Amino acid sequence: MSDVLQQLAEILEQRKLESANESYVASLYAKGLDHILKKIGEEATETVIAAKDGDKAKIVYETADLWFHCMVMLADQGLGPEHVINELQRRFGLSGLQEKAQRTVTE
Repeated sequence: MSDVLQQLAEILEQRKLESANESYVASLYAKGLDHILKKIGEEATETVIAAKDGDKAKIVYETADLWFHCMVMLADQGLGPEHVINELQRRFGLSGLQEKAQRTVTE
């Protein structure tokens, strides 16, 4: 499963070198972080609406859009899916309450 995320991460890196006129992802990078974050907000809202509607196919579709745009944001920030996966792995064996207690005050 994570192979797909790694393949996508590689493509997103390649898109940094392409023209904004020829690539949707390159156009997101060209518009900057605020635009990328706006897209994540839009996709998150669409995901919530799909879940409220209970349409499983639409939930999957919108979640894929949300994950995609989160991956663009990660790449824009010099991060990849492995950073998120490592964090999720770190949390295994911790209860949600334990994990929350370990967070710093600034988070």
